Amino acid sequence: MAKGFFVTGTDTEVGKTFIACALLWAARQRGLTTAAVKPVAAGCAVTPAGLRNDDALQLQAAMTLDLPYEQVNPVALAPAIAPHIAAAQAGRQLDAARLTGFCRGVLTQRCDLVLVEGAGGWRVPLNRRQYLSDVARELNLGVILVVGMRLGCLNHVFLSAEAIHRDGLTLSGWVANGVTPPMAAYQDNLDTLKQSLPAPCLGEVPHLDAGRPELAADCLDIQKLLD
Repeated sequence: MAKGFFVTGTDTEVGKTFIACALLWAARQRGLTTAAVKPVAAGCAVTPAGLRNDDALQLQAAMTLDLPYEQVNPVALAPAIAPHIAAAQAGRQLDAARLTGFCRGVLTQRCDLVLVEGAGGWRVPLNRRQYLSDVARELNLGVILVVGMRLGCLNHVFLSAEAIHRDGLTLSGWVANGVTPPMAAYQDNLDTLKQSLPAPCLGEVPHLDAGRPELAADCLDIQKLLD
Protein backbone atom coordinates (compact mmCIF):
# COMPACT_ATOMS: atom_id res chain seq x y z
CA MET A 1 0.00 0.00 0.00
CA ALA A 2 1.20 3.48 -0.84
CA LYS A 3 2.22 5.90 1.87
CA GLY A 4 -0.77 8.15 2.37
CA PHE A 5 -1.63 11.45 4.01
CA PHE A 6 -4.82 13.39 4.53
CA VAL A 7 -4.54 17.04 3.50
CA THR A 8 -6.75 19.47 5.40
CA GLY A 9 -6.78 23.23 5.91
CA THR A 10 -7.27 25.71 8.70
CA ASP A 11 -10.29 27.05 6.81
CA THR A 12 -11.69 27.16 3.31
CA GLU A 13 -9.79 29.11 0.65
CA VAL A 14 -6.37 28.60 2.26
CA GLY A 15 -4.77 26.99 -0.81
CA LYS A 16 -5.25 23.37 0.20
CA THR A 17 -5.37 22.08 -3.36
CA PHE A 18 -2.49 24.31 -4.42
CA ILE A 19 -0.27 22.91 -1.66
CA ALA A 20 -1.42 19.34 -2.30
CA CYS A 21 -0.46 19.74 -5.96
CA ALA A 22 2.87 21.29 -4.95
CA LEU A 23 3.57 18.26 -2.74
CA LEU A 24 2.74 15.96 -5.66
CA TRP A 25 5.12 17.95 -7.88
CA ALA A 26 7.85 17.79 -5.24
CA ALA A 27 7.45 14.02 -5.10
CA ARG A 28 7.48 13.79 -8.89
CA GLN A 29 10.75 15.74 -9.00
CA ARG A 30 12.26 13.09 -6.71
CA GLY A 31 11.22 10.35 -9.11
CA LEU A 32 8.33 9.13 -6.96
CA THR A 33 5.02 7.88 -8.31
CA THR A 34 1.96 9.62 -6.91
CA ALA A 35 -1.82 9.61 -6.84
CA ALA A 36 -4.49 11.73 -5.20
CA VAL A 37 -8.16 11.52 -4.35
CA LYS A 38 -10.70 14.15 -3.41
CA PRO A 39 -13.51 11.91 -2.18
CA VAL A 40 -16.17 14.62 -2.18
CA ALA A 41 -16.15 17.96 -3.97
CA ALA A 42 -18.80 20.66 -4.07
CA GLY A 43 -18.75 23.42 -6.64
CA CYS A 44 -18.53 21.31 -9.78
CA ALA A 45 -19.16 22.54 -13.30
CA VAL A 46 -21.46 20.79 -15.76
CA THR A 47 -19.45 19.42 -18.71
CA PRO A 48 -20.20 16.96 -21.53
CA ALA A 49 -18.29 14.34 -19.50
CA GLY A 50 -20.30 15.03 -16.34
CA LEU A 51 -19.73 17.15 -13.25
CA ARG A 52 -16.12 18.26 -12.91
CA ASN A 53 -14.40 20.02 -10.01
CA ASP A 54 -11.45 22.31 -10.69
CA ASP A 55 -9.56 21.20 -7.57
CA ALA A 56 -9.89 17.54 -8.51
CA LEU A 57 -8.75 18.28 -12.07
CA GLN A 58 -5.67 20.04 -10.70
CA LEU A 59 -4.85 17.02 -8.53
CA GLN A 60 -5.35 14.73 -11.52
CA ALA A 61 -2.93 16.83 -13.58
CA ALA A 62 -0.27 16.96 -10.85
CA MET A 63 -0.13 13.25 -9.99
CA THR A 64 1.81 10.69 -12.00
CA LEU A 65 -0.71 7.82 -12.09
CA ASP A 66 -3.25 7.85 -14.89
CA LEU A 67 -6.52 7.40 -13.02
CA PRO A 68 -10.00 8.19 -14.37
CA TYR A 69 -11.65 11.32 -13.03
CA GLU A 70 -14.36 9.29 -11.30
CA GLN A 71 -11.69 7.62 -9.16
CA VAL A 72 -10.01 10.91 -8.29
CA ASN A 73 -13.32 12.55 -7.38
CA PRO A 74 -15.97 9.87 -6.81
CA VAL A 75 -18.62 12.21 -5.35
CA ALA A 76 -19.09 15.42 -7.35
CA LEU A 77 -21.71 17.97 -6.33
CA ALA A 78 -22.74 21.06 -8.28
CA PRO A 79 -23.45 23.81 -5.72
CA ALA A 80 -20.42 25.57 -4.22
CA ILE A 81 -21.67 25.16 -0.66
CA ALA A 82 -21.03 22.84 2.29
CA PRO A 83 -20.90 19.24 0.95
CA HIS A 84 -23.70 17.86 3.16
CA ILE A 85 -26.02 20.69 2.09
CA ALA A 86 -25.08 20.28 -1.58
CA ALA A 87 -25.72 16.54 -1.29
CA ALA A 88 -29.13 17.11 0.31
CA GLN A 89 -30.10 19.50 -2.50
CA ALA A 90 -29.12 16.80 -5.00
CA GLY A 91 -31.15 14.16 -3.15
CA ARG A 92 -28.04 12.30 -2.01
CA GLN A 93 -26.61 11.40 1.36
CA LEU A 94 -22.93 11.36 2.20
CA ASP A 95 -21.53 8.48 4.24
CA ALA A 96 -18.06 8.25 5.81
CA ALA A 97 -17.72 4.50 5.22
CA ARG A 98 -18.51 4.85 1.52
CA LEU A 99 -16.04 7.71 1.08
CA THR A 100 -13.43 5.71 2.99
CA GLY A 101 -13.91 2.84 0.55
CA PHE A 102 -13.32 5.14 -2.42
CA CYS A 103 -10.09 6.38 -0.82
CA ARG A 104 -8.87 2.87 -0.09
CA GLY A 105 -9.27 2.07 -3.77
CA VAL A 106 -6.66 4.73 -4.57
CA LEU A 107 -4.43 3.95 -1.58
CA THR A 108 -4.02 0.39 -2.83
CA GLN A 109 -2.59 1.60 -6.15
CA ARG A 110 1.03 0.77 -6.83
CA CYS A 111 2.70 4.09 -6.17
CA ASP A 112 4.88 5.78 -3.57
CA LEU A 113 2.63 8.54 -2.27
CA VAL A 114 -1.12 9.15 -2.14
CA LEU A 115 -2.74 12.35 -0.92
CA VAL A 116 -6.36 12.41 0.19
CA GLU A 117 -7.65 15.97 0.08
CA GLY A 118 -10.50 17.02 2.30
CA ALA A 119 -12.95 19.86 1.81
CA GLY A 120 -12.67 23.06 3.81
CA GLY A 121 -11.33 22.50 7.33
CA TRP A 122 -11.13 19.52 9.66
CA ARG A 123 -14.71 19.40 10.97
CA VAL A 124 -16.73 19.55 7.77
CA PRO A 125 -20.07 17.73 8.24
CA LEU A 126 -21.06 14.82 6.02
CA ASN A 127 -24.42 14.33 7.70
CA ARG A 128 -25.97 14.84 11.15
CA ARG A 129 -23.58 12.38 12.81
CA GLN A 130 -20.44 12.20 10.70
CA TYR A 131 -17.66 14.52 9.61
CA LEU A 132 -15.11 14.35 6.81
CA SER A 133 -12.50 13.93 9.55
CA ASP A 134 -14.09 10.50 10.19
CA VAL A 135 -12.75 9.42 6.79
CA ALA A 136 -9.20 10.36 7.80
CA ARG A 137 -9.70 8.57 11.11
CA GLU A 138 -10.99 5.38 9.47
CA LEU A 139 -8.05 5.41 7.06
CA ASN A 140 -5.65 6.13 9.97
CA LEU A 141 -3.67 8.57 7.86
CA GLY A 142 -1.14 11.13 8.98
CA VAL A 143 -2.46 14.65 8.51
CA ILE A 144 -0.92 17.55 6.62
CA LEU A 145 -2.33 20.90 7.71
CA VAL A 146 -2.30 23.78 5.22
CA VAL A 147 -2.13 27.05 7.13
CA GLY A 148 -3.45 30.12 5.38
CA MET A 149 -1.11 32.80 6.73
CA ARG A 150 -3.52 35.62 7.50
CA LEU A 151 -5.00 37.37 10.50
CA GLY A 152 -6.74 34.83 12.75
CA CYS A 153 -4.74 31.84 11.58
CA LEU A 154 -3.19 31.07 14.98
CA ASN A 155 -6.56 30.28 16.54
CA HIS A 156 -7.56 28.16 13.54
CA VAL A 157 -4.26 26.27 13.59
CA PHE A 158 -4.27 25.39 17.27
CA LEU A 159 -7.94 24.36 17.30
CA SER A 160 -7.36 22.17 14.22
CA ALA A 161 -4.23 20.58 15.70
CA GLU A 162 -6.10 19.89 18.95
CA ALA A 163 -9.01 18.25 17.10
CA ILE A 164 -6.66 16.11 15.00
CA HIS A 165 -4.90 14.91 18.16
CA ARG A 166 -8.20 14.17 19.93
CA ASP A 167 -9.27 12.09 16.93
CA GLY A 168 -6.22 9.89 17.54
CA LEU A 169 -4.32 10.95 14.45
CA THR A 170 -0.84 12.34 13.95
CA LEU A 171 -0.18 15.79 12.59
CA SER A 172 2.61 14.75 10.22
CA GLY A 173 3.47 18.24 9.00
CA TRP A 174 2.15 21.66 8.14
CA VAL A 175 2.71 24.24 5.42
CA ALA A 176 2.67 28.02 5.83
CA ASN A 177 0.89 29.20 2.70
CA GLY A 178 0.90 32.88 1.73
CA VAL A 179 -2.69 33.17 0.58
CA THR A 180 -2.41 36.96 0.59
CA PRO A 181 0.49 39.39 0.34
CA PRO A 182 2.53 39.14 3.57
CA MET A 183 0.37 39.53 6.68
CA ALA A 184 1.31 41.96 9.43
CA ALA A 185 3.96 40.47 11.77
CA TYR A 186 4.33 37.48 9.44
CA GLN A 187 7.60 36.27 10.94
CA ASP A 188 6.32 36.58 14.50
CA ASN A 189 3.26 34.51 13.62
CA LEU A 190 5.40 31.92 11.83
CA ASP A 191 7.78 31.67 14.79
CA THR A 192 4.83 31.13 17.13
CA LEU A 193 3.63 28.23 15.00
CA LYS A 194 7.08 26.65 14.72
CA GLN A 195 7.59 26.87 18.47
CA SER A 196 4.16 25.55 19.41
CA LEU A 197 3.05 22.96 16.86
CA PRO A 198 4.10 19.34 17.55
CA ALA A 199 4.92 18.71 13.90
CA PRO A 200 7.54 19.80 11.38
CA CYS A 201 7.00 22.73 9.06
CA LEU A 202 7.23 21.31 5.53
CA GLY A 203 7.88 24.72 4.07
CA GLU A 204 6.83 28.31 3.54
CA VAL A 205 5.13 29.13 0.28
CA PRO A 206 5.04 32.84 -0.57
CA HIS A 207 2.06 34.52 -2.21
CA LEU A 208 2.34 33.39 -5.83
CA ASP A 209 0.08 35.33 -8.17
CA ALA A 210 0.68 32.86 -10.99
CA GLY A 211 -0.68 30.00 -8.86
CA ARG A 212 1.64 27.41 -10.38
CA PRO A 213 2.15 24.53 -7.92
CA GLU A 214 5.30 23.31 -9.69
CA LEU A 215 6.97 26.56 -8.62
CA ALA A 216 5.85 26.10 -5.02
CA ALA A 217 7.30 22.57 -4.98
CA ASP A 218 10.77 24.01 -4.52
CA CYS A 219 9.62 25.58 -1.24
CA LEU A 220 8.62 22.23 0.27
CA ASP A 221 10.65 19.54 2.01
CA ILE A 222 8.78 16.28 1.48
CA GLN A 223 11.66 14.28 2.96
CA LYS A 224 10.19 15.11 6.36
CA LEU A 225 7.09 13.18 5.29
CA LEU A 226 8.96 10.27 3.74
CA ASP A 227 11.07 9.81 6.87
